[in-house]
Amino acid sequence: MRHPRSWRRSRILGLVGTGLTMAGISCGAEAPVVEDTVEAVPVFQLTASMEEIMRYMIDPSADAVWDAVVTVVTAEGVVTTEPQTSDDWLMLRRHAVTLIEATDLLLLQGRRVAAEGSRSELPGVDLEPEQIEALLAEDLDSWVGFVAMLHESGLGVLEAIDNADVDALLVAGDLLDVACEVCHVRYWYPPLASQDSAR
Repeated sequence: MRHPRSWRRSRILGLVGTGLTMAGISCGAEAPVVEDTVEAVPVFQLTASMEEIMRYMIDPSADAVWDAVVTVVTAEGVVTTEPQTSDDWLMLRRHAVTLIEATDLLLLQGRRVAAEGSRSELPGVDLEPEQIEALLAEDLDSWVGFVAMLHESGLGVLEAIDNADVDALLVAGDLLDVACEVCHVRYWYPPLASQDSAR
């Protein structure tokens, strides 16, 4: 596979050459013939499983959002922690962007639900990878819709962060939680997933 930068450079040079020819620009020599080139089709190399993308990208990013504003009642009174500095908001923005972009990774065709040999850490509480794969295969449209909901909730989080709006961040965090849980109910928790499949 050619390096993406290489095919972009070839394409740009081809466009520039075509533009010069059409404009009749000459450097004292006959304009070179620009051969048609076929754009390279990106070949995605899928390394991580869906489980790993969730565990290492989406979950930590979502946790950072939910933990950004915390109110604790102690014997000394109510203590509230929230983003204060530009660095606080920047760190949150990194998490939001990671979460948003990770949703697209979940939809790449051919990605496995879990790494080979992976099993549920809580059998009977969480579905096994092959059961989740079966649910995805039988209703791919719903999966795409759930991922889109997660992406949309991430955009809401990002907007709140860009506006440094704590109240909006709380609301966006709640919507993010809903987006996560409706998907988990369908694909992760056995009793509810089984009831939904039977409908």
